This record gives sequence, C-alpha cells and structure tokens, in this order.
Amino acid sequence: MADSFANWLALREPADLSARDAASQSLSELQLFLRAMCHGADGARSVRVLDLATGTGSNFRYLASRLGRNQEWLLVDHNPVLLTEALVLIAAWGTAHNYRVSPEGSRIVLEADRSVISAETRCLDLGALEASRDIFAGRHLVTASALLDLVSDRWLRSLAAHCRENNATALFSLSYNGTSQCTPVEPEDRLILQLFNRHQAQDKGLGGPAAGPDAVNCAQRAFVTVGYELRRRQSDWLLRPEQRGLQRQLIDGWADAAIEVAPEAGEMIRSWLLRRLEHIRVGRSHVVVGHDDLLAWPSSSAVGPFERFHPLTRNPFCQTFARGDETL
Repeated sequence: MADSFANWLALREPADLSARDAASQSLSELQLFLRAMCHGADGARSVRVLDLATGTGSNFRYLASRLGRNQEWLLVDHNPVLLTEALVLIAAWGTAHNYRVSPEGSRIVLEADRSVISAETRCLDLGALEASRDIFAGRHLVTASALLDLVSDRWLRSLAAHCRENNATALFSLSYNGTSQCTPVEPEDRLILQLFNRHQAQDKGLGGPAAGPDAVNCAQRAFVTVGYELRRRQSDWLLRPEQRGLQRQLIDGWADAAIEVAPEAGEMIRSWLLRRLEHIRVGRSHVVVGHDDLLAWPSSSAVGPFERFHPLTRNPFCQTFARGDETL
C-alpha cells in the first residue's frame, strides 16, 4: 500500500510543480514574512518549518531552494515507509543541487557555502492534532501540500489555533476545490464529479468528516477567526495528453470513488471509465483539476498587511469548470 501511494506521489509531482509555479506570487510574499521574522535576507536565524503529511517530501523539495540559506525542517507523516523514502529523495535532491549531504538516522543535513538545511522526520498520527501541539512550537512556517481537503473543519480550526499560538505563517498548497473538466466531454462527467465530491467529504481519519471541496473556504474562516490575513490563489492541474500515466490513475480513482458512493450506478460508471481511458490512450485527453493555494499570516506581522482576500481569476481554458455540487 505504501509503495503504491509512493508511486502515486512520484507520478503527480511534475503536475504539482507546474501548478505551484503558476501560483508562485504567494512565495514572494512568504519570503517577505520569513525575512522579517529571521532578521534580514541572509537570515541571522534559521527558518524553522513544519511540514504536515510530508509523504515522500515533495513540499520540501519545492520550497527548500526558495526559503533562504538556513532552514530547519520537521517532516511529519503517519507512514514510516514514506518518511524513509523522503530522506532518500531529499539526499538525492541535495546532491543534485550541490549540497554536501550528511544522513544522520531520521535526520539529514545539507550544507553548502554559507547555507545549512536540516530535515528531521517524525512518524505521527495527525488525526488528533490537539495531542500534537509540540510540533508547532517555535515554527516560523507551517506548511502542507494536498492535505486540507482530507481533514475536517474541526481539524482546520485546531490547526489555525496552533499557528496563532506560535505566531507562525502558513502556506497550504494544492487543496482540491471540487472543480474539474475533461475534454473531450462525456455525458456522465458532471455526475461522476458529483459522486467523487461526495466521496471526498467522507471521514479520512483526520478529525471527522472531511471538508473536501470546501476545505479552503473552511481554512479561510478558521484563520480569519484567529486574526490572520489571507491570500488565496489558483493552482490547477492542467494535464496534457502526453501525461497518460497520471491521467489514467486519476480517472481510475474517480471511478472507484464514484462506485463506492453509488454502487447501483456501477455499470454506467464503468462504461464512462472505458470511454475516458480510450481518450487517454489515443492522446486526445485534457484534464483540468481545480486546486487552490492559501497563504495566511498574523495580522500583527511586522511586514504589514496585504489585501485580505485575493479574488480568484480563472484561466480562460477553465471558464466552464463544473463543481458538481448540485443535488443528485
């Protein structure tokens, strides 16, 4: 199971990187906050980062080259196999980026001229966040990728409270927002999306029924309640025909979820699946999956306030996005 999930994470990482680059303005703003907290661009202190639901470390590999010279990461996940793989991949990333790599058990240190980046892993069940408050202590940045839509509204409120308690900035990337579009269009596309979104709102073991497609809205409310300013940006997957492997796994996952929610519609769903897979096979399938990134910072930040909310602007290709939340 862990191996198959690790394979999924590897398959999606290029799409994640492209989507995050499209929302990269949030990174520029994040860098301002971290420089203010860590005494200037060179950083008299290390940036102390907490990465939740680390998986194989893709969030580290994306952010580490963008957060300044000195960093201390705590990588948290419930799966020890994924955390072990994360250290292996971080070591390879460090070597490729000309760092001297020193593995130290559950910790790894990357060193270059005037730069030290350390990462420590911790295996922890994040379901009961209240019992894990020590992982937030002293953190400048709390971050996660592709997590918020799996957790409950109560979990998100607890997360916001922990960030506020430690005056931490937060960056949450690639949260599914309930929208998708496939071309060529099939008549059942909207129904499959509705069923998948219902599945996404089921309990994933993270504090109760998942916020699912409403996760970023729930997170906004939670952070505003504790006195944070917010910036929300679109970070959609735009999957091209040549990304066959990722498209196949994505469509298979949608079909499995839809059948689980509506087993009586199994024959229709399997027919839809075969047609979608054929579009992928012959190289005519485009898939857009809606995600949002959320940057949150204490309103008392020394950097000063930005505009509280940033209106979402959709790519022209995505203007006909369907959310699929109508009553079946």
